[in-house]
Amino acid sequence: MMSVTLSAVLQVSLLATGANEYAAAHRVHQDTGRPMVLLVGAEWCPACAQMKNSVLPRVARRGLLRKVAFAHVNTDRDSRVARSVMQGGTIPQLIMYRKTNNGWRKHMLVGVQSPEAIETFINSGLELDKAEGVQASNVSYGSRQ
Repeated sequence: MMSVTLSAVLQVSLLATGANEYAAAHRVHQDTGRPMVLLVGAEWCPACAQMKNSVLPRVARRGLLRKVAFAHVNTDRDSRVARSVMQGGTIPQLIMYRKTNNGWRKHMLVGVQSPEAIETFINSGLELDKAEGVQASNVSYGSRQ
């Protein structure tokens, strides 16, 4: 009984810290074919906080994050994942992975971005998927939200 309780507490604490966010986004990406977009940053980073708390909520209100598999990756809590996806050490990084007919493609933006720049970034990935004939299920590429 104690091990079941401990296991439940551990699972809740992992979910609360966002440690499973990348894995969940990866599953959505694998299941739907949607591009996977990661915001890599840290809580102590002012630019990362601006992206996470101000810029990305505006992008989300436009409905754009529903078209991708999105996750936050904290460089301190999820350092192994962060090291494997980042290019260079500058944060924040907004990274998009797309699986194409010719293999994986990685696109990224570094530093604080405007909602419009992120919208262009995500829409360009969706348009490339459409042009390359990569279809994601449950995604409407034709409408901009």
